Amino acid sequence: MTMLFPMLSPADVDSLNQAACTVNAARVSRDTADWEWFLDHAVFPGPQQGTPIIFGLDVIEHADGGDQLEFLLHVVWTDLGRLAVDAAVNVACWCDTDHASHDIDVLSLAVGEETSLPEAFCAGAERLTGWLADPHDADYWRGKAGLPPRGPLRGAARAR
Repeated sequence: MTMLFPMLSPADVDSLNQAACTVNAARVSRDTADWEWFLDHAVFPGPQQGTPIIFGLDVIEHADGGDQLEFLLHVVWTDLGRLAVDAAVNVACWCDTDHASHDIDVLSLAVGEETSLPEAFCAGAERLTGWLADPHDADYWRGKAGLPPRGPLRGAARAR
């Protein structure tokens, strides 16, 4: 953590580690991806296509019929070179226009004078652990967002 976020105090690093441990405890019975970090993004890489992720986790759950839910928690760079913490629930798309996935519930907190990185990360971790306790049925999340129900697999975009 100190290599990714050299500006943080030892207490701030401890806060990030404790929040990550809380997330780990919430997903203990799942066979999912581990935390990932990208040391080459520790310094703002400049504006680019996509969002440069510094540190994060994607908890992926597959459901019957080829469905997929993703529960995300990332520390990222914004286009303006500021840190942000993003958390989201993504569900596979079954719209007539294939979008690949939809963000169903999103939390995005900019890090700055009013919110520190540890505060934003703890809020994101709390939201993620709440989502992990909710139903892990894509139809539940699709209904919550008013999306169409899943249908037959379409095209190469569905070959996962």
